[in-house]
Amino acid sequence: MPAPPPRPMYSHRLDAAVALATDSFRFEVRKATDIPYLCHLLQVMVWVGEYGGDEDQMIAAVLHDYLEDVEGSSEAALEAQFGSRVARFVADLSDTQERPKPPWKARKVAYIGLLRHKEPELKLISACDKLHNADSIVRDLDSVGDALWDRFTAPKSGTLWYYASVTEALGHGWTHPVLDRLERTVEDMHVRGGVRPPPTTPRASG
Repeated sequence: MPAPPPRPMYSHRLDAAVALATDSFRFEVRKATDIPYLCHLLQVMVWVGEYGGDEDQMIAAVLHDYLEDVEGSSEAALEAQFGSRVARFVADLSDTQERPKPPWKARKVAYIGLLRHKEPELKLISACDKLHNADSIVRDLDSVGDALWDRFTAPKSGTLWYYASVTEALGHGWTHPVLDRLERTVEDMHVRGGVRPPPTTPRASG
C-alpha cells in the first residue's frame, strides 16, 4: 500500500504573506544599518513558529509592521486576503495606523496599556518582535557603544523605559519561555547601557 502523501506544514496563505512583506519592505533597512528590514520580519515569524504559533500567528508576525508603516495599507484589505484573525492580530500589534504618527511617548503608553490585556496568542507575536529588537540592541551595544541610542526617536532613558514596560505588560497574566528570554535580554540591555535593571515585577494572574 503506497504511503500517504506528506501533509503540508503551511498553506499558500503564508507564501502570500511573505511575498507581501518582501514587496512592501523592499527598500527599508534596520535603523542606522544596511540590514534589510525584511530580516527582522522573517526572524519574528521564525520565532513565532518555533515557539508554537500557528499559521495565522506566523502570517501576522511577518506582517506585524504592515499597517503601522506601509502607506496605503488597510485592515480591511488584510482581512480580505488573510482573514479576520490575522487582520486583528496585525492591528493589535500596531501602536498606530495614523498618518503622520502621533507623538512617540503618547502612542507607546497607549499601546502598553492595551497590550497588558491581550490574549496569549497575540502576546507571543509581540514578545518575539520585542525580543528580536532587544537582542539587536544588546548586540549592537557591543559594537558601537552608546552611539547606538542616537538611532532611536526616544532618548536612551525612554528606550529603556519602553522595553521594560512592554516586558512587564506582556507578563500580566501570561508566562512563556520566550517571555523569560525577553526579560533576560532587557535586563542585559540595561546592564550594558550602564543603567540599573528594573526590579522584577511579580506576574499578576488574569
